[in-house]
Amino acid sequence: MTIRTLTSFVLLLVFAVVAPAENGVGTSKSFRGPVGLQTYSLRNHIRENGAKAFDFPKEQGFKYVEIGIGNHYGMSREELKETLKKLELTPIAAHAGHDFLLNNTEEAIEEAEFFGMKYVGTAWASHRAPMDEAQMLKIADDFNTIGKRLKEKGIQFFYHNHGFEFYPYKDGETLFDLLMQKTDPDLVKYEMDTTWVVHPGQNPAKLLRKYPNRWIFVHLKDLKKGVVGDLSGTTDVENDVPLGTGQVDWLETLKVAQEIGVKYYFIEDESSNVLQQVPQTLRYLESIEF
Repeated sequence: MTIRTLTSFVLLLVFAVVAPAENGVGTSKSFRGPVGLQTYSLRNHIRENGAKAFDFPKEQGFKYVEIGIGNHYGMSREELKETLKKLELTPIAAHAGHDFLLNNTEEAIEEAEFFGMKYVGTAWASHRAPMDEAQMLKIADDFNTIGKRLKEKGIQFFYHNHGFEFYPYKDGETLFDLLMQKTDPDLVKYEMDTTWVVHPGQNPAKLLRKYPNRWIFVHLKDLKKGVVGDLSGTTDVENDVPLGTGQVDWLETLKVAQEIGVKYYFIEDESSNVLQQVPQTLRYLESIEF
């Protein structure tokens, strides 16, 4: 082997190793991300260790996070902002309560602007179980109202599904379809939580394809094998497992998500093993080939 050939071979090896990282942590040649972390995953560690807890996402290579509004697990918003800036973690989006966003919209807008975020959403629609048509229509109206108020300030509203929206409705559709139909596509976008699609018996890839222009984010979360879901929107947090070890078909889901132009993917692991499981999830994502 000549020196030129050897050099070329070494460069190919280097490229093969670093190429997936060009798009950031948790990406591969096929899956381009970008991948961030939902800080709710670290809620217990933040309560115990404060700013020190954010060393974990920094060490893992994350550049993006999704945070909360009005609740920073014991940290002040000033301390959180300074910590994120110091560690070069960019807050892309935030979650807040449905009722809070409806009744305290200006406060939510002010905090979003404080952190420099252009996306604010909610992960739970206020309702009494079981979900029904009347409640879903009210939720849709609330979301349109919130979305309009936020849009006027340059902020996009989004809803994160939580499993209870998939009660049967009409003509083979569910109440989630009703919510999609009754919310303004410009004012209300969506964040798919994969567990809360699989848990109620739905197919993430199929749902992404059905509404290709509505999904802007995906929560990367896997559901433990053997867990039988329902329409409650609840399950033991220990049923969160590393991606690739649970029930979600990740190859199909991520391929479709990428095809329709999902903007960001946020890992959310609510289990007590989050510090062990997130690195496993990242390595899995980095191995994906479509």
